[in-house]
Amino acid sequence: MKILMTGSRGFVGAALCQDLQHAGHTVCRLVRPVTAAEKARGADGFDVNWNPATRELGGAAVGADAVVNLAGASIADGRWTAQRKQLLLASRVDTTRALVQALSRMAARPRVLVSASGIGYYGNCGDQVLTEESPLGHDFLSRLGQEWEAEAAKAESLGIRVVRARFGIILAKHGGALPRMVRPFLWGAGGRIGSGDQWMSWVTLPDVVAILRFALENGAVRGPVNVVSPQPVRNAEFTNKLANALHRPALFPAPAFALRLLLGEMADELLLSSQRALPAQLEKLGYRFLYPDLPGALAAVFGTA
Repeated sequence: MKILMTGSRGFVGAALCQDLQHAGHTVCRLVRPVTAAEKARGADGFDVNWNPATRELGGAAVGADAVVNLAGASIADGRWTAQRKQLLLASRVDTTRALVQALSRMAARPRVLVSASGIGYYGNCGDQVLTEESPLGHDFLSRLGQEWEAEAAKAESLGIRVVRARFGIILAKHGGALPRMVRPFLWGAGGRIGSGDQWMSWVTLPDVVAILRFALENGAVRGPVNVVSPQPVRNAEFTNKLANALHRPALFPAPAFALRLLLGEMADELLLSSQRALPAQLEKLGYRFLYPDLPGALAAVFGTA
């Protein structure tokens, strides 16, 4: 397949690019004109210029079979000021809108669009089991997910199969949330977050890559898909398993009030919020997880399996 991709140099995008190319697919990275000079920085494939402001795609996009949309500023890279929240929205919602409008101008359109989202869509749900049928939440990440997915879903009216990949916490040694989680343990100051009762829905980076490929290659995959392992755990259990994997103690909990003081709204939605999400659609479609349980996943991540 010839695959167009936004966010190709990000944490997930770089890993997915490499995997798709090894499988024999052609990956075309959609690059804004101002960054086109940064061509092929450590990656194979080639760049296709696109301008979100004018909804124009470069001629090299012609003949594409699929699109993967992973664009978006990092959720956790700064306190959620009004300006930061606007950036988080614009980098996802506006970019996806521009992408779909660019696809609408193509004479021969791709067959499938796989667009990123997150399980923050559901909000803070306590012990409730969440599937793709669960309702929208009521906080900032819920609003972000709703608007982001709504723009991607507009591609369905163009005859494009749309998959909305709702990512959980992605575990990898050198990217995503895990290195930040690990750091306090290496300093001997690790522990649960808040009460530790909140559910964490996680997935390994190799499973994320395999699931995105599964979505691209399998015509039965469409609509929202929870990209999470089948075994979510409470934060206290995650903390203990992580401490065991690192051979470090877990003695120093991070109090909720201190996190709120330090991070504000972001603490409640990213660290203290509870999402017990299950991959109902993936299991229905027969996807087999590479790392379904947390001890095995952490052993693989840290190279101790």
